[in-house]
Amino acid sequence: MTTGDGARREARREARREVRQVSRQRVLRYRRGEPLQSAADRLAPEEPLEIRVRAQPISVTMRTPGHDEDLAVGFLLTEGVIESADDIVKIEAPERAGGFNLINVFLRPEVRFDVDRLTRHVFASSSCGLCGAATIEQVHKHFPPIESALRVPAQTVLGLPDALRVAQDEFAATGGMHAAGLFDAQGKLLIAREDVGRHNAVDKVLGHALRHGPWPAADHLLMVSGRASFEIMQKALAARIPIVCAVSAPSGLAVDFAERSGQTLVGFLREGRLNAYAHAQQLDFS
Repeated sequence: MTTGDGARREARREARREVRQVSRQRVLRYRRGEPLQSAADRLAPEEPLEIRVRAQPISVTMRTPGHDEDLAVGFLLTEGVIESADDIVKIEAPERAGGFNLINVFLRPEVRFDVDRLTRHVFASSSCGLCGAATIEQVHKHFPPIESALRVPAQTVLGLPDALRVAQDEFAATGGMHAAGLFDAQGKLLIAREDVGRHNAVDKVLGHALRHGPWPAADHLLMVSGRASFEIMQKALAARIPIVCAVSAPSGLAVDFAERSGQTLVGFLREGRLNAYAHAQQLDFS
């Protein structure tokens, strides 16, 4: 077994460690020209998680249960509440109450944040209340643009989708899960997470990196299944990640954000091809 194979297997084991088993449902399966069949199908689990800071409700997100502490930490990082793992005193494990999940993060007394501003921003993001250039300027007040000398061979980038797919066990079982992966500059998968939400998968990856390394992530690449949105780019910027790759298309606002944030944005990364939408100079095509 090669070192790369070992790293990928460890990433898969870590990704599975806390994820709840998928549920099963009887379905009627129709295929043209074939008899109607009753079969068992697997469904991706989805439940609400309420994130609290010092017992104050901050956000409710629909997510796949598992790695909830990393999700909460990643969320607080990318929303600018914390800057390092040292800001955290303790995390109360999620409690199930009437089917509702709670997690409470306690921060050092010196860590200050505006609860009203945070809840307004979360509501605006979840409601698609973003307003283009003005929103980018607001983000850059807290997370300045990146100046990176990282340069990665395009051939290395082309190998990321296959490496991430190997770690997507829940997607293979359900077809209904997104994934995010953190890679080093040599294309080795370090952390992989799956969730029904792309943003949650990214928060789980970044939360784990902040708590357990590698941190900072300035010499790493982030890959997401699906499309690249403004929120994905913002989260990567908070972690100082200079290169973000997506299987599908980026949004126009994501491209604008990447251009102004000094981030390389790669889309349609699949089947040996890619589109570089911003700061392609960080990719070596030679």
